[in-house]
Formats: sequence, structure tokens, C-alpha cells
Amino acid sequence: MINGRTIDIAPSILSADFSRLGEEIAAVERGGASILHVDVMDGHFVPNLTIGLPVVKSLARATELPMDAHLMISEPGRYAQQFVEAGASMVSVHIEADAHLHRTLTLIRAAGAQAGVVLNPATPIEALSEALPFADYVLVMSVNPGFGGQKFIETATDKVRRLRRMIEERQLAVRIEIDGGIDLENIASVVAAGAEIIVAGSAIFGAPDPEAAVRGLREATVQCV
Repeated sequence: MINGRTIDIAPSILSADFSRLGEEIAAVERGGASILHVDVMDGHFVPNLTIGLPVVKSLARATELPMDAHLMISEPGRYAQQFVEAGASMVSVHIEADAHLHRTLTLIRAAGAQAGVVLNPATPIEALSEALPFADYVLVMSVNPGFGGQKFIETATDKVRRLRRMIEERQLAVRIEIDGGIDLENIASVVAAGAEIIVAGSAIFGAPDPEAAVRGLREATVQCV
């Protein structure tokens, strides 16, 4: 708990060794991960293909952690509810990809999951103005989506800070998630700025000991106090 906010570490399985996925998930669970982040890419909205509904269903049987499905896909409204039915507890969609964002967020909530809106690095927080009351969380991308292992975009920290101010001024119960290039060097600053759900891929699964890596990231957040 930092300044009254619960901080969640959400390992991104995009960076995991899929030949040992069960072991990798067990390791981050032992390390104190509280959410499992699942990147869904369609090769159209972003230039990469990753997992889909069948894998999410399998993951739901392999872990007790809530799954956070980040849909980097075109027409996310067509599929969002199916990801809830597959086992995701959180489903986020890109504001840049959904022309009917209110409807999609409403469908996600009606299906029993938390609904999230994702902002690409060049998308201003002002684009959220009308959608914010219908979201449970906002995912701020601190890299351009599509590939793991990218360098953190420094301006994302101020973006999180301004978004936190917007949420507080409007007295909304909306959490902030951040994804992209998070490691021991920057996690304290993004948490201090207002981020509460911290997605990390390479910093966890690229480390020799993913369990210890999760624990180290969690411990680093105490620098924010």
C-alpha cells in the first residue's frame, strides 16, 4: 500500500518461456505477483501475433491469479466479452481501435470483468474525457505496443501524473496501469506519479530468477513513500 493505494505487480507472459509456462507462472506467484498480464495481438492493429482465446482458457486453469487481457486488436468490441468468458478478470481495449468504446466497456462490465481503456504513447489523456466514468482502469503505454523488450518512454511518467490529477479532480475510482520498459530503475517514479498496476515483462522473465525479480520490483516501490 503506497499513500493509500494498493500496488499490483503484473508479470507479462509475453516475455515468458512458453515451453515452461506453468513453471514461470508458479515462480511469479511465489514472488508476490498479484495479476497476470496477457498481451493479445492480431497482427493488424499491431505488427505482431500472439495468443488468443484458447490460450487464455488454458491459463485460467493454470493459475489462481486474476488475468488482465490487454487486447491489441482491431474491432475489440467483437471479442472483449469472449475474453471474459474465457477467464479474464480484466479486459482492456485501445481507445485508438474502438469507435464504440462506451458500448465495449459496458459489455465487459456486464460480463463480470473490470473494463480498461488503453492509451498509446502519442494519444493524449484528454481523449479519455467522456469514457473515463465508464472505465475501471486506464492502461498507459510507456512503449509503442506490439513487441516486448522496448525502452521506456520517459514522458509516460508525466502522463501518469496528469492522468492521476484528472481522476482525482473528477472524484472517480479509476486505477492507473502502466506497461512498457518498467524495471528497477523507473518503477519507483511511475508509482510515485500515480500508477498502481505495474506491468513488467523482460524485467521479470528475462531475469535469472523471475520469483526474485518480482520481489525486487515490489520492494522497489517502497522508495515512493
